[in-house]
Amino acid sequence: MIAAFLQGPLFRLIPVGIMLVALQRTLFVDLRPADVVVQVVLALAAAAGAGAGSERGALAGFVLGLLFDLGVGTPLGSSSVTMGLAGFTAGYVRSITIDPQWWLAALFTAIGAGVGELAIPVVRTFIGEIDPFDPRLRTIVPVVAAGAAVLSPAFVPLGRWCMRIKRVEWKAPAE
Repeated sequence: MIAAFLQGPLFRLIPVGIMLVALQRTLFVDLRPADVVVQVVLALAAAAGAGAGSERGALAGFVLGLLFDLGVGTPLGSSSVTMGLAGFTAGYVRSITIDPQWWLAALFTAIGAGVGELAIPVVRTFIGEIDPFDPRLRTIVPVVAAGAAVLSPAFVPLGRWCMRIKRVEWKAPAE
């Protein structure tokens, strides 16, 4: 059982997620383009989906969401749903190509992060928050998606590494 944990993706994903939650809570709180906090943990969840596929993206999003909930103090599991949805969406959109170029991976990451950010008010409604819909949602979603797209050239390889995915190597058929 310990060997399975050490060889699985959680052994790499948890320390990286803890560091990103720490950066999210310290450094990225002060860096606010258009007065919006860039969601770094959500960007990694979407980038893992864009690099590893929908199932592994959902797993990465779920684990990163749990780490985020534990670090921030939100109800446990609320961010897991949204980040898991972001990873799944980015991985599902990735299925249109075998090995996407960097700009396609950035686009898929942005789409996943946008969907994850849009799902936050819906999940908060189910939790029972009063008035969870922010009137600035039209500004927040594009900024978070753009931030994820900018971070994706670094986060897609990091997500592949965390999820233990190797790049596809194409070989010419033998004649």
